[in-house]
Amino acid sequence: MTDETGLTAQRVRNPWGQGDRLRTEILDAAVRLLSKLDGEEALTIRGLARAVGIAPASIYQHFADKAALVRGVVEYDYARLSAVMREADESVTDPVGRVRAQMHAYCRFAIANPGHYRLMLGNRRIAGPGGGRPQGPLRSIVDSVVAAFERCERAGQRLRLPADRAAVMVFVGTHGRVALYHSNPQDDSADRILPFVDELISLVLD
Repeated sequence: MTDETGLTAQRVRNPWGQGDRLRTEILDAAVRLLSKLDGEEALTIRGLARAVGIAPASIYQHFADKAALVRGVVEYDYARLSAVMREADESVTDPVGRVRAQMHAYCRFAIANPGHYRLMLGNRRIAGPGGGRPQGPLRSIVDSVVAAFERCERAGQRLRLPADRAAVMVFVGTHGRVALYHSNPQDDSADRILPFVDELISLVLD
C-alpha cells in the first residue's frame, strides 16, 4: 500500500493494550510526511492513515482532529530537539563548551529539518497561570540554554549580562541566523552558521 508521497505502509497490528506504540507510529509517519509535503496544509488524516497502514478512525482515537495532530507533531519534534541538545550538552565537560554544544545541536537540527523548524517556531506560546510567564516546549529549550549559562557562572566564567538575558540574546541571534539561511539557502552557506553562533556566545562572555 502506497500513499501520495510514495511511502509504503506494511504495518503489523500492535498487540492489545499497546496504544501508546500506535500513537508513536502515527507521529513518526506524520514527521516523515511533513518532510516530503509542502507544509502542514498538505498533510491529511487519510494520507497519514495510508502511510501508517490503518483506518482514519484509528488516528481519531489518539488525536481529536488535524489541529490536535499538528500540536502532537510539534511537541514530538521539540522532544527530539531537546534530546539532541541534551546529548550534545552531556558530551562536553567544559561549561562554555557545553553552551556551544547545545547551540550547535540546535542549529544542526534546524538545518536538517527546515519544514519542522518552521512549524515548531510557528507554534503559539501559552501564557502561564494568571497571564504569567509563557509556558510550552519552546520555553523549555530556552530554559536549557539559561541553565547552561548559569552553569558557566558557577564555574567562575563571568558574563556581560545576567544568565537569562545572555541565553535569550544567544537564542534569538541563533534563530535569526538560521532563518536567514532558510530564506535563501542558495546564496548562503550552512557552514557559516556555527562560527557565527560561536562569535555570538563570545560576545556575552566577559
